[in-house]
Amino acid sequence: MNDKNVKEICDRLDTVIKLMVASIISTKGYEDQVWILSNAGFQPKEIAEFLGKTPNAVRVKLFELRKEKKRL
Repeated sequence: MNDKNVKEICDRLDTVIKLMVASIISTKGYEDQVWILSNAGFQPKEIAEFLGKTPNAVRVKLFELRKEKKRL
């Protein structure tokens, strides 16, 4: 398998992942979307790309959500 084939496979997998994420979070609110994606192992930068936000906005929201969860 050459580099071109590997790149094509990676691109297709990225597309499949984005479609799956969109399907899973489409009916959720912003906070739930951030929480679900974070728990699924996505980094703030990746979450920000999915949601059209900045990585810093996602980090702040995760901080707030974690702080809130500790109180419960």
